[in-house]
Amino acid sequence: MLKVLIIGYVWPEPNSSAAGVRMMELIRLFLEQNWSITYASPAATGEHMEDLNALGVTERSIAVNESNFDAFVSELKPDIVLFDRFMMEEQFGWRVERACPFALRIIESIDLHLLRDARHRLVKKSHQVVKDLGRHDLYSEMAKREIASIYRSDLTLLISAYEMKLLMEQFSLPGDLLHLTPFMLDESHITASSPCFDERHHFITIGNFRHAPNWDSVRWLSETIWPMIRKQLPDIELHIYGAYPPKKAAALHRPESGFHIAGWAVNALDVVRQARVSLAPLRLGAGIKGKLADAMLAGTPSVTTSVGAESMCDGLEWSGIVADDPQKIATAAVNLYRDRDAWQRAQKNGYAIIRTLFNRAENGASLIRRIRNCRENIETDRLNNFTGAMLRHHHHRSTEFMSRWIEAKNREKP
Repeated sequence: MLKVLIIGYVWPEPNSSAAGVRMMELIRLFLEQNWSITYASPAATGEHMEDLNALGVTERSIAVNESNFDAFVSELKPDIVLFDRFMMEEQFGWRVERACPFALRIIESIDLHLLRDARHRLVKKSHQVVKDLGRHDLYSEMAKREIASIYRSDLTLLISAYEMKLLMEQFSLPGDLLHLTPFMLDESHITASSPCFDERHHFITIGNFRHAPNWDSVRWLSETIWPMIRKQLPDIELHIYGAYPPKKAAALHRPESGFHIAGWAVNALDVVRQARVSLAPLRLGAGIKGKLADAMLAGTPSVTTSVGAESMCDGLEWSGIVADDPQKIATAAVNLYRDRDAWQRAQKNGYAIIRTLFNRAENGASLIRRIRNCRENIETDRLNNFTGAMLRHHHHRSTEFMSRWIEAKNREKP
């Protein structure tokens, strides 16, 4: 039985974020292989976190910059260590390598942080949807950290084909270090009993308020897009769901304008299934979007941007309409809400995307094959990754660290 240690950036909350759903996909996939899983995190527990113990997963709280982690990982002797986002590799990767040099080290990227960071910076300047970026936008401090982390690891899991292509073309990363693993969704959630067009009412948008792209989307809806929609559909409402709504979100709650801040949803699919159209006007972000996958599973057509739909249909017809201009987004939302035939076609398109691109069995089997192959060839693969070995070598930073230590000690002298 293989031992897997997952070092989580946060404790998984599948009812709060797509990242939580993604982590639970991986955990369940590993459990199906009869692998033993320990989930460790330095984060505080959350009110909506999954009960991992109930699944047979061992939970362990850890801390950064504390050597007791070394004893913990040495005793556990994991065969595979999965870092939840590159920041966890930065904090714990060198400790894992020192204690368990033969453990396979994998990064679950969730999304490409350097891309999300670049788009966020540009949206602050332009207030427009930002999709394609140049080298001057991408080559940031965040990029240097994330790319270095990928090189130091044996394998990085990417959820988006666009991001895999970006890493290989813009940053010349070798494909041997990357693996594309889109969502692994349960097709059984697509049911014939899904409410029909006439049984559904109103618009919905959903997403964790702590995630910057979601909050930006809500603000854009409130300030610009929803007034345009409401003008043409004066009796229709928008219901906005998401975990951890801040006080500034509550201030946007305006029932008289049909703009409802609803807060956390116990079951996202249930609330999305009641709406006629899902709105996801995302100006920034990365990865592929759990809210749009949920909409397709729930049979709810969507209106989103090119950033929202990125890597989510691979040439298949989109489950709704894609537009980047606010007026076009509003017009598309109104048309889709009113047009039964277009709505039904969009619903079928969504089901086709789920079955074709996010097939749980196929995507899961591909990932397990890749992990097993990496374990079998770990020595050769590491030998071929000279850049990773160079980045892990302490000598290239030792003089800097020593200088900083001497400087700090000198400041302490009276």
